[in-house]
Amino acid sequence: MLNNVRKKLTVFATALTFGVTAALSAAPAAAQDSVTWRVQSHWPGASSSYKDSLGRLKEQLEERSDGRIKLQLFEAGALFKADEIFNAVSRGILEMGTISPSYASNQMSLAGIASGLPFAFRNVWEAAYFHQVLGFEEMLREEAAEHGVYYATDKVYATEMVVKNPITSVEDFRKLKIRSSGALQRFLTEAGAAASFIPGGELYTALDSGIVDGAHWGAAQGAYSMALYEVAKYHVQPGLNIAGTDVIIVSQRALDKLPEDLQELVKEILREQFWFRTNEYQFKEQVTLAKAIAEEGVQLNVLPDDVQDHMVQVAQKMWEEEGKRGPNTEKALNMLKSFLGELGYL
Repeated sequence: MLNNVRKKLTVFATALTFGVTAALSAAPAAAQDSVTWRVQSHWPGASSSYKDSLGRLKEQLEERSDGRIKLQLFEAGALFKADEIFNAVSRGILEMGTISPSYASNQMSLAGIASGLPFAFRNVWEAAYFHQVLGFEEMLREEAAEHGVYYATDKVYATEMVVKNPITSVEDFRKLKIRSSGALQRFLTEAGAAASFIPGGELYTALDSGIVDGAHWGAAQGAYSMALYEVAKYHVQPGLNIAGTDVIIVSQRALDKLPEDLQELVKEILREQFWFRTNEYQFKEQVTLAKAIAEEGVQLNVLPDDVQDHMVQVAQKMWEEEGKRGPNTEKALNMLKSFLGELGYL
């Protein structure tokens, strides 16, 4: 009897030892299953999208992966300049980044159209439909994939200027010095203004000191979050364009290293991000602009008809130039013009 008890105790002790050993050995393995991706943004920390887009993405990925994916966020300029982010992600130096398509114009022929052909869409839903239903997003993704990058538009929205003095004529417009970037920078220059690129972190100072007379940083939310309304009291409408001006890019190399379930989760969350942020952004635009008018003395500056006519003429010439960049741009432009024709705009 005593021997039987001893045998049972020995078996129990052995099992307990194995259990503890297994638990201890499993802990490091579980920790190793967690990955941390470095994410370089083109948004300054003060920009509304740094929190609303990138902050949301971090929260969604970490929560829904049960901590198996973590994001380490870096604001604009922390590791790489904005126009270096695409290459850093392409080469796998960074696992993820945020950019404007214009920063990838040397790698992607469709970057100019993705940045937003001026005075094309009139409503945000049209740009969303063009991207996600008519297939433009897939075209962008295929081009980016050639460089080892998974491409996902964060949101589509209108880009609208703020200026220090109202634009009342074509002559007023031609006197402007405007902070811009990408395709819009070229458009504004061809329309007669002096457009130049200034990084987001230097934008307020440039406006305040008179280096530039106006700028676009998104629309109302961007201007408000960057305190641009403190020195530029006129919000210009209509928008210069409606486009997928903000993009999330992922290293395909980093994506491929994930288990299949996490790869699908990343893609699913990016798909959801587009619709969530596009709609949220529209809501917040209305709220923010109303707040700026009520609390900061901002005034709407609706461009006179002659100024709009002038800009539309310049814009449509630019569309044709973008369409000549290659087979993909020709296809995308024809798809766009067909869509705008169906809507009765052309």
